Amino acid sequence: MALRRRRPRQQGAGQDQSRLRHVLSVAAWPALALAALALVALTLVAHLSAPAKRTLVVAALPYWNIQTDTAVVLANRGDVNEVSPWIYGISPSGAIVMQSSQGQATTATADMDKLRAAGMRVVPTIANITDGRWAYQPIDGILHNPARMRQHVSNIVTLADRDDYAGIDIDYEGLLASDRQVFTQFVAELATAMHAHGKIVTVDVFPQNSAAEAAGNPLDAAQDYAAIGRSADQVRVMAYNNHWANSPPGAVAPIGWVRAVVNYTLTQVQASKVVLGVPLYGFDWGDGPAQTISWLQALRLSRQYHVPPSYNNASQAPTFSYAADGRSHVVWFENAASSQAKFYAVRGAGIAGTFLWMYGYEDPRTWPALRQALPLSGTNASSTSTAVP
Repeated sequence: MALRRRRPRQQGAGQDQSRLRHVLSVAAWPALALAALALVALTLVAHLSAPAKRTLVVAALPYWNIQTDTAVVLANRGDVNEVSPWIYGISPSGAIVMQSSQGQATTATADMDKLRAAGMRVVPTIANITDGRWAYQPIDGILHNPARMRQHVSNIVTLADRDDYAGIDIDYEGLLASDRQVFTQFVAELATAMHAHGKIVTVDVFPQNSAAEAAGNPLDAAQDYAAIGRSADQVRVMAYNNHWANSPPGAVAPIGWVRAVVNYTLTQVQASKVVLGVPLYGFDWGDGPAQTISWLQALRLSRQYHVPPSYNNASQAPTFSYAADGRSHVVWFENAASSQAKFYAVRGAGIAGTFLWMYGYEDPRTWPALRQALPLSGTNASSTSTAVP
């Protein structure tokens, strides 16, 4: 590197000007210091007065495995701050009913009390399930009849008040494109009524990765992301089943597709309301529709047929194939590594958080993976959302 030559010092008037600049600069230091201190003080005040932000981690607990899942969540209570027991359905007449038997309902109620006592917000799910099956007619009768819609909203508020729920999660599926406006109206009216009682409303939506997909699929077309996002407190994007029971084999939630879903969602819904659904299950494709399986079932199949899973880096998911009774099978499932890839996608996108669809008997290493990517406390805790006070 070449050395710069110093300019020769000027004499006379130049020296006087130099002395004057020196005196002025010395005199200016106290003022500059005071200004700097004032700026620091203002920054600290603004920081301390700003609302605390916390990442949202929701455990979705289906009724058929709620007792086991509750025990798992309680064992990892430092990693979850909200639970959504998937327990309510809708009768043919439109009434809100428990999906499970009386005995299971009693167990679910006891489990929710335990979760609430552990400091978690309880926001149970109502799905348009009738007698164990998805049913369109009951919800169709509610959405297209103003009086019945008002009654349905009132029934939901009464349920939340009566059982001391922090809010209600809405999982209405199988709607038609023609239901778009009335479903949006229902969410808006429900949110207004629930907010008046200090309750929150969350809405489960199908994954969309482009405006074309949203418009082209009737199931997607019924859900107006932007309008739902304006009313609901959380928009829970079910970013799974990119491959499903009746599709060719493939990853349940390949990471590239998941990121595309998140990116599109953020063009419609503010980040602080977006909650990414992460699946904790897989599929076993053989003859006919695939069977849904848990991580534990996948592990047992792998050991039974002596075929260790390989990890697909493109999809960020494990897979293996085996043969049984003369038939070929292909298995794709989720484990701690595949889930963690999605947790980091949540963190990188700066969205509100994640909800875990706990089908049952998930990889126990999922919890340390969650803690590493989305810690709820400590110096490395993520700060993306005001969804949890």
